[in-house]
Amino acid sequence: MKPRSPGAALVVAAVSLALTLLSCGKAAESGGSSGSDGSTPGGTKDGVTIGLLLPDSHTARWEAFDRPLIEQKIRELCRECKLEYANAQGDVAAQQQQVDTMITKKVDVMILDPVDYKALRSSVKQADAADIAVVSYDRLAEGPVSAYVSFDGDRVGELQANALLEAMGDKADGGRIVMMNGDPTDPNAAWFREGALSRLKGKVKIGKEYDTPRWSPENAHINMSGAISALGADSIDGVYSANDALASGIVSSLKAGNVKPLPPITGQDAELNGVQRIVEGEQSMSVYKPFKPQAEAAAAMAVALGRGEPLDAVTEQSIDTSSARDVPAVLLRPVELTVDNIKETVVKDGMYTIDQICTPKYLSACERAGLVT
Repeated sequence: MKPRSPGAALVVAAVSLALTLLSCGKAAESGGSSGSDGSTPGGTKDGVTIGLLLPDSHTARWEAFDRPLIEQKIRELCRECKLEYANAQGDVAAQQQQVDTMITKKVDVMILDPVDYKALRSSVKQADAADIAVVSYDRLAEGPVSAYVSFDGDRVGELQANALLEAMGDKADGGRIVMMNGDPTDPNAAWFREGALSRLKGKVKIGKEYDTPRWSPENAHINMSGAISALGADSIDGVYSANDALASGIVSSLKAGNVKPLPPITGQDAELNGVQRIVEGEQSMSVYKPFKPQAEAAAAMAVALGRGEPLDAVTEQSIDTSSARDVPAVLLRPVELTVDNIKETVVKDGMYTIDQICTPKYLSACERAGLVT
């Protein structure tokens, strides 16, 4: 994957401008309230139909943030648009069937987050043969996709590795870590790993390294228990965890193994329980990827493609894939999340409230962190 970009900050601004222009272009249209499927009662019969296919519900963000944000922005940009939704629950075969169903329903565009980017190649080709544009969302599917929206995966891994080294202190010089990577069927997992290793190589020793199918906390727990048995509880100076779901399994395993104090542990996605672990001191950091600009960029691309409009107004970026060159893309910049910037990031952006983070269990930790007084 070779991104070509005018700069992440400019991309955010460009996407915001594009959304404003798209919204203004439809301001004169009338429409009723949205139906439960995201469609608009009384909308035009020949309106654009957009299929949204998400990979699972194991990772909290998909149902809690991505889906409602995408649906909301599509309704704002295109009142006559109809939405079709499906979640594969981590099952490749189920998602392939869901794509087939979308093709049968003759949707105009699909926003697809593939469970397995390689296995969905044939499905993407079938959609293309049916003249259905595919916006690859968060994970880049193989095949003739029309557009791609995600975050800079190299930068995600770099942020995680830099934070881990800083938290390890003196042990960052020759210390031993465990690497808990994500699902090997997710191309982002390899992208994160590559970015992390660019900072970790030559500085720390990797005692054990694991891939974690389905991004499963249970698998992470099992893997971490194996690492403790193989390396010894006192010989793990840090843990690279590719996301917060894996970090939850890692922490539970370390606690079950009576490892004290917990070594520094990274994360990603700013899940609520991940933020709470950061406040508690059980997780060093997470990577916050503001879902709203990502979701809104995907919605803008889908609406434009459904109307047969060019994507120039949405993005000036492009990437080269194994299947195509110059695929229009939006690659956003992730943000390191620590106990020191919770208010300025996830709280300020409306992702969580202080009350949601600082439940009675975490109240004293929140007081120490200055989140409540």
